Amino acid sequence: MKHLYLLLLTCLLASCGNKRTLLLPQIENAEINELHDVSHAYLFYDETKEDSVDLNRKNLISTTNWLVNVDKRLTLEQAIPKIKFLQDKKRNAKMHKNEAAKNYFTCNDTSIKNLGFLEFTDTYYHTLSLNEYSKDNKELQNPMILFKVDTFNNYTIQKVTGQQQLSLVSETIDKAIEDLIRITDNNNNLVTYLKFNPKLSFQDYILIKSKLLKIESDLVVFDNNEFIY
Repeated sequence: MKHLYLLLLTCLLASCGNKRTLLLPQIENAEINELHDVSHAYLFYDETKEDSVDLNRKNLISTTNWLVNVDKRLTLEQAIPKIKFLQDKKRNAKMHKNEAAKNYFTCNDTSIKNLGFLEFTDTYYHTLSLNEYSKDNKELQNPMILFKVDTFNNYTIQKVTGQQQLSLVSETIDKAIEDLIRITDNNNNLVTYLKFNPKLSFQDYILIKSKLLKIESDLVVFDNNEFIY
């Protein structure tokens, strides 16, 4: 996707002759800024809808890399069901399947005033609790580290060993990352599970994920299952 510049903070799209506005989530220093062979899906913020979200997937091509454009004003509670729907469509495709094609969230990379992309191909979203998930999924590791995001200014990192828990509370994502690295440095081979408040905005989710994925420590390992409840 060469020479594609984001001049405004909004993405204006033509739909049925009407202009619609989609506000992309903002990040800095994205690791991916250019992609080829892509098709688009759009999750609009639409207050006229019962759940305030309107999915447009008319332009998706199953064999391409999918760019999912999600309005940053949506909450995870609103956006995740539509995102899971798209993931299932691609994963369960019987014909015209391209195993090399990936899924990305489209972002506004403010550091270069251009687009940035965050991959989520192998992420599995769950809206049930960890306890409920573990009943049917015995591979859930214990001991584990649970990284809980309540709001953008409220994080809890828990080391869970059987019935025992060690908890650290942080008010910033940077401090939470420091705590996470400290716990993993002292506890090798523990997998970290991410748990997000469903009321968290998509903007905050993307910003937090972009920072977590930049952690430079071989000991911090995130499971590809994420929990929203």
